[in-house]
Amino acid sequence: MEAALQKRKTAGNENTGLIKIIALICMMIDHAGVIFFPSVMEMRIIGRIAFPLYAWCAVVGACHTRSMGKYALRLLITGVISQPFFMLALSHEWTELNIFATLLLGVLGIWGIRERKWGSEIWAPVLAILISCMFEMDYGWKGVLLILLLYLARNSKGGLAALMIAFCLYWGQGTVTVTKFFGLNLRTYYSFMPHGTSLLSSLTRIQCFAILSLPLMLLPMQSRIRLPKWVSYGVYPGHLLIYYLINHFL
Repeated sequence: MEAALQKRKTAGNENTGLIKIIALICMMIDHAGVIFFPSVMEMRIIGRIAFPLYAWCAVVGACHTRSMGKYALRLLITGVISQPFFMLALSHEWTELNIFATLLLGVLGIWGIRERKWGSEIWAPVLAILISCMFEMDYGWKGVLLILLLYLARNSKGGLAALMIAFCLYWGQGTVTVTKFFGLNLRTYYSFMPHGTSLLSSLTRIQCFAILSLPLMLLPMQSRIRLPKWVSYGVYPGHLLIYYLINHFL
């Protein structure tokens, strides 16, 4: 037990095999909602869980990898391979980059923080965020910032919880307000409060539902599941291709 604790690099859940499976399922539900069931808000809500889990897996991966260069290269290659399928399935342009661009910039920023060469702990994360502002990509600069902040807060469960709560409340501003969730009318719980000023009103913004990922990031899970790398990286372009083919032929 003591040896296992010594191997831990973060205060959160490092069972990334199970986390990735949950993230993959949530992501596929989200994309199915976008492509096939755009009116089913519940599918989009479930999808909000995926990115924070991927961001946390990127942090844990960066902490444990033996080669940051190879880790970043795998993200780059997967992103390049995925881009055509991302465009076809979700109707994006070449100038709109997929989620692996966001993850790559986050990991590169972490690399700079870790190396501390020529002030890289400062300019690397700043540069990563600036680049994410220059190019359109999934979750954009806010996604890159979340990865970097999760890395900085990785050694404290309280810090991770506070970060996610604050970030999700901020992230939710300006996004769609969810009024119904699996038949539950949420308006009945906050309609009596001034719009935009109540905590309940803020928490029912769709992006705020990303907070549902927090227990999975914090609570230890007893599981020996380890996904092969080809599964972890291959499911993203693979499911997009399948969705595109189904949608195209239907």
